[in-house]
Amino acid sequence: MAMDSEDGIRRQAIATAIAAELQRQAGVGATRVDIEALAEAIDIALDPVPPASEGKHPQELNATNDD
Repeated sequence: MAMDSEDGIRRQAIATAIAAELQRQAGVGATRVDIEALAEAIDIALDPVPPASEGKHPQELNATNDD
C-alpha cells in the first residue's frame, strides 16, 4: 500500500506544479502554453533544488544574530 501513497504524493506534486505554472503563464498574458516552462516546473516539483544556505551553525550564533 505504500506505493499507492507515494504515487499519490508524486501525482499531487505534478498536478500542483502544472496548475501553478499554467496560472503563472496566464497571469503574464501568455496566449500559448510554454511547454518548456511547464516541464521545468514539473522537474523542480519532483526534484526540488536544495536551499542555498543551511543558515548559521550553533557555534556561529551570538546575542545579535541568534533569532
